[in-house]
Amino acid sequence: MAGQGGTTEKTEPKAGDLIPVPSGQEVRFLDVIHGEPGPEGLTARFRFVAPAIARDGGTVAPEAAQEDMAALCSAFALQRIAKIGPQPVQIIIVLSDREVAFGETVPEATQYFEAYSLADGMCIWEPF
Repeated sequence: MAGQGGTTEKTEPKAGDLIPVPSGQEVRFLDVIHGEPGPEGLTARFRFVAPAIARDGGTVAPEAAQEDMAALCSAFALQRIAKIGPQPVQIIIVLSDREVAFGETVPEATQYFEAYSLADGMCIWEPF
């Protein structure tokens, strides 16, 4: 019971939940794609919607988005991979200016992808 010395239950984020990032841009959790092989083996793809990265009218530079993606890997994805089944060898963070179905090509969408390997409980950036 909150306010009377009780504890507050921590819930897992749901699609649409706002996730804080260093740039301060609005980033909403979309989903996790797990079990699809990636270039390095089992991969977990954490996907987010970030309208501010749009080519036309976006306010967040690619460099800032890259820092946000590293933070999403370290502060968001790493905390959740133990709960999603077999451990991936790679995490891919996806930022898109709009919702895009997994595997779909939408030429007008702005999307950034960053890959990270896992070592000693840390995300290690890997160039695509």
